[in-house]
Amino acid sequence: MLDQFSRTRLLLGADAMETLSGKRVAVFGIGGVGGYVCEALVRSGIGAFDLIDDDKVCLTNLNRQIIATRNTIGKYKVEVMRDRMLEINPDAKIEIHKCFFLPENADDFPFSEYDYVVDAVDTVTAKIELIMRAQKEGVPIISAMGAGNKLDPGRLKVADIYDTEICPLARVMRRELKKRNVKKLKVVYSDEQPIRPFEDTDLGVEAQGDGSSGEQDKHTTRRSIPGSTAYVPAVAGLLIAGEIVMDLSSAEKATQ
Repeated sequence: MLDQFSRTRLLLGADAMETLSGKRVAVFGIGGVGGYVCEALVRSGIGAFDLIDDDKVCLTNLNRQIIATRNTIGKYKVEVMRDRMLEINPDAKIEIHKCFFLPENADDFPFSEYDYVVDAVDTVTAKIELIMRAQKEGVPIISAMGAGNKLDPGRLKVADIYDTEICPLARVMRRELKKRNVKKLKVVYSDEQPIRPFEDTDLGVEAQGDGSSGEQDKHTTRRSIPGSTAYVPAVAGLLIAGEIVMDLSSAEKATQ
């Protein structure tokens, strides 16, 4: 009998699809990268999600965020993403958290109940806390490095954090994780040299953290606002989603 996952089932098999439907994925940061992660995962049959972000859609999100339209400006990103996902798969279980993840509220999240964690947040402090919490609970995590100030999506790669190069955010993360004795971390990063943005005084002090910049979020002081495109954050998000689907379904495929 045909259903919305029939084409995916042809590639992964019925057992893998059943497995995916029982998985719970937490996506921290519903922006340029995280939004496309959610989109691809719900279309792939993941059954349960936690969406964590405190931002609202703004005008400057329209160039790159899948949930950003004229009709969604001013609405909470987690609410817009949830509603979109439920239109795709009404059977998905989706919990939303209108907050930014911080070390101070990390205990509010049940990491032991997650099957996979997506780090699509901007601040180094939050990224490190996410990684430490997930690894403490033995939960797989994949982390997005900087996608801002990049033009070539072909330079995006999946790698261990200690095999990265060029990316300024990855350099900081390597140093900080090494201090904490973290041995490995799967990341998506770009080895393209960051482009220096043209100055645009119209942007003022606008600083929307969306997981695509590798910069700090709007609660911290920014050195500069990164440029972005419609496609580099999107490709990063789709790469992350692909890794999650393959990781969660690999055991079933291996037995076929």
